[in-house]
Amino acid sequence: MPRRRPVVPRGAMRLITIKDLVPAVLLAALVAGAASAHGQDTGLRDQALDAAVDMFEQALPALGPVEFGVDVAAYRDALTLQRFRSGVWGAEVAVVLAQQDDAGGSCARFAAFVRLPPAQGSVKLVLCPRFFTPGADDLRVLTLLHETVHVVAGTDECQAMAFAARVEQAATGRVTPVDAYWAASGCRGSQYRLPGNN
Repeated sequence: MPRRRPVVPRGAMRLITIKDLVPAVLLAALVAGAASAHGQDTGLRDQALDAAVDMFEQALPALGPVEFGVDVAAYRDALTLQRFRSGVWGAEVAVVLAQQDDAGGSCARFAAFVRLPPAQGSVKLVLCPRFFTPGADDLRVLTLLHETVHVVAGTDECQAMAFAARVEQAATGRVTPVDAYWAASGCRGSQYRLPGNN
């Protein structure tokens, strides 16, 4: 026969059992775990953004006012201030860094993406779960450099890859190989070239 709880008269105090606390404790643990994971993601995002800014600033003396059709001053403002004046978009634009927690939509294919064109004076740079892959520090930096080209100059993948590679090469003397993505994006026939590939 199932055990019945005693009926407690209205207004009387009832003892709370451990069984009563289990759902609340589990919920609190889930919320704390999610907050901790999101906090770790924010830390990784901030570290990657700081490293991208550092790399860009190291490269800046070697860059002209316009590289691969990208206004370098607007790019710098977008990366460092998250606000820039755009010749492409015709107005001042704010950059909003957002995080998508699921791997659906564009996050199924990319570590990050930009929602274009800007809406209501802002453009959203969305970071996907793949962006936060452990041990992918260099990829996070290169991804931010690449996606900021889209923020400032539009949707051309070849332009974004060429500009990010130019920044990386000017800052570090090396270029991360992107040959497969370059070919898959049809960039071999484009007006853009990767550093060292004439």
